[in-house]
Amino acid sequence: MSLAESSSISIAAKLSTYLNSWARPTTENESGMSAKRYLLNPMRTAKQGVHVNVGKDGDEYIEITTTLSIHADDMADIGVSDGDRVLVKTEFGEAEFGCQTAKVPAGMIFVPYGPPTCQLMGGDTDGTGMPTSKGWEVEIEPLAGAERETNTE
Repeated sequence: MSLAESSSISIAAKLSTYLNSWARPTTENESGMSAKRYLLNPMRTAKQGVHVNVGKDGDEYIEITTTLSIHADDMADIGVSDGDRVLVKTEFGEAEFGCQTAKVPAGMIFVPYGPPTCQLMGGDTDGTGMPTSKGWEVEIEPLAGAERETNTE
């Protein structure tokens, strides 16, 4: 086995252990909400970058920043399908997103930066001027009967 293969296996094993520590078995907490937690990673997309020049008030930009990418198994655990809306909660706030199945690791979810992710951030910047924005532990709750709505304005 080459050093590169050995390193890849080691990294994959560490990532699997790390993710398994975040995506805990589903139980009901005192609020009745699923206590299973996921690791949220906000990011920028190429499409989002294009819209910085076009404008952030358009329907397409809003659609981009309100779409949550999630593993199919996690969607099944939550009880939602593509296009269904969910409420994502952190210790600082909550925001609504539409779900989209994606090739992402189970236990991790991804959303583009935007107004909804700002509702999830705390104010502490650790002296950097930018709040911590990666690796948040979140809970996800399906929104009853709420398929993805499109902006009609």
